[in-house]
Amino acid sequence: MYKSALCLVCVSLLLGPSLSCYQCFVEVQDSLRLCWGHILTEHNVRNVDSCFRKLDRIFNNHERVIEAGRVGKGYDKQLKELLDGEILPMVEEFDRKRNNDTVYEERLQTAADNFIAAASKLPRVSGCLPPCGFQSAGAVYNCITCQYDSCELPLDCPVKEVTAMENSRIQMWCEVPFHLPGNIEVIWRFAEEVKTQQVDQFKEVTAGLDTIYSIPSSSLQHVGTYQCEIYSVQRSIVRLYFYLTGGRFLPAPAGPPHSLTTSPLLLTACLTALLLLLFLSMGALYWSVLPEQTSHAEQEEEYLGL
Repeated sequence: MYKSALCLVCVSLLLGPSLSCYQCFVEVQDSLRLCWGHILTEHNVRNVDSCFRKLDRIFNNHERVIEAGRVGKGYDKQLKELLDGEILPMVEEFDRKRNNDTVYEERLQTAADNFIAAASKLPRVSGCLPPCGFQSAGAVYNCITCQYDSCELPLDCPVKEVTAMENSRIQMWCEVPFHLPGNIEVIWRFAEEVKTQQVDQFKEVTAGLDTIYSIPSSSLQHVGTYQCEIYSVQRSIVRLYFYLTGGRFLPAPAGPPHSLTTSPLLLTACLTALLLLLFLSMGALYWSVLPEQTSHAEQEEEYLGL
């Protein structure tokens, strides 16, 4: 009866409002064995509750312990191995043996420091990459909840606008900054003429593995919103949106931005100016030669009159 009551009190102390890696990985029975011989030096009495409060202070309320436990997905097993390696030898050593509280303080603090040093070397993750998508690889272990935290980001990404030129080639890439599983399926959908994220407005266009959607020659019929949804094992991971702007398409440039193009009108004007210049030059030449011819004619007439 007394043992059951003691066990209940200890469980309530360990599973109180502040949880940490210790509660996630160390069994309550092992903690009872560890704290069985805890002696309050001041009063020389055995006090298990005081031992559990010491565990709570050294492990559960220790920010460095919690931070060290924030490992990448799949490494919680290594956390348990590290903590078991520090605590279980003490359990075997202290079981049914009396030790002063100062001994417990020193040994438990050393165990916590060793755990922090070793756990901090385990692989970390970059965390969640906003603004969207289900990112299982970005989750980190949480010693307060004893589970992996999800990113809790929306599946729908913001709409990206794509400016189209008439008869130009358009490409849209269904790409995300976070890691994707190997077995993905990509579905492209289209909502004609509107800018929207309402799922029921889209009609499926293609399905498969292609993460690129191409339009060889854009026109007004391509104006609207394109949705790319990535699945893995029938679970939606992310939805991307591309709005191909419409209303009126801009004419495609005839050549490079700084290239010079000869138009027929410009060519006609140049030829006309050249011909006009030629006629003016010939006229000036004619009028410059005419006085000399008149002078010679007059001299010949005077000569003949003599």
